[in-house]
Amino acid sequence: MPTRNICLLGGTGFVGHALCARLVERGYRVWVLTRHRERHRDLLVLPTAQVVEGDVHDGAFLRRQFEDMDAVINLVGILNEKGRSGKGFARAHTDLPEKIVQACRQTGVKRLLHMSALHATHDAPSHYLRTKAFGEDAAHHAGTPDFHVTSFRPSVIFGPGDSFLNRFAQLLRLSPLVFPLACPHTRFQPVYVGDVARAFVEALDNHQTFGERYDLCGPKVYTLHELVTYVAQQLGLRTCIVGLNDRLSWLQAAMLECVPGKPFSLDNYRSLKIDSVCDKGFPEVFGIEPASLEEIAPTYLAREEVNRT
Repeated sequence: MPTRNICLLGGTGFVGHALCARLVERGYRVWVLTRHRERHRDLLVLPTAQVVEGDVHDGAFLRRQFEDMDAVINLVGILNEKGRSGKGFARAHTDLPEKIVQACRQTGVKRLLHMSALHATHDAPSHYLRTKAFGEDAAHHAGTPDFHVTSFRPSVIFGPGDSFLNRFAQLLRLSPLVFPLACPHTRFQPVYVGDVARAFVEALDNHQTFGERYDLCGPKVYTLHELVTYVAQQLGLRTCIVGLNDRLSWLQAAMLECVPGKPFSLDNYRSLKIDSVCDKGFPEVFGIEPASLEEIAPTYLAREEVNRT
């Protein structure tokens, strides 16, 4: 029986907005769970989407929302936590998937799509990657002949409203002459948010994807230095981007994680010890030719720059 009713956790975030819009466009009915319903009025206007306020860490709340759902999609993730212990990462990336699996079993949900991260492993150098791995495994270990799990492990995701290229754009504007860049040689294979959202939708009713874990990357590999240089060029800035060695990269992370908002942390630094690059091309099962950074990024970086002037 085709999936029609979907409960979406993390639907108010960057990827969540893109996925919710695509699901609605395809005729699905979507329930988006959030702590603050009134902050997301842009989702309220979507014709077959409902925004439900509540605590996703409350098992009773999850069970109420999962009743009569054909599928659950979990996109919840954080890039930094308040402290340094890893407890914040564990709560979001490991504890929550376990609660979601339990609630799915208790309510008879038969399909779960889960967002993980590229190169998430139990022995990864950062809390972010390790907890993502534990959460991914928690989802897949719950799989049964009647409960089908698919997970996605993207490289860095770009698109309008992203927190990657746009973050560097903001920082470059604050440092228009010289920009010290930590971990400049780390490699990325950025993937377009529209392609990620489409992969989720295509997987919903595709039995070939049951039990699978998919790495998602774009068509081209860049160093972090190349990406930041590209952003500066798009903004028309002649910034001198100075790559820092490993010791200075650590020092920058240690300093910036004390700044409100944590623009860069030691856990981020440790994640950057691993290249975010796929071993293979975009999974053929989805029939997607991934968009390049050069096709998409100039449209929204230029728009942001115009809006500022």
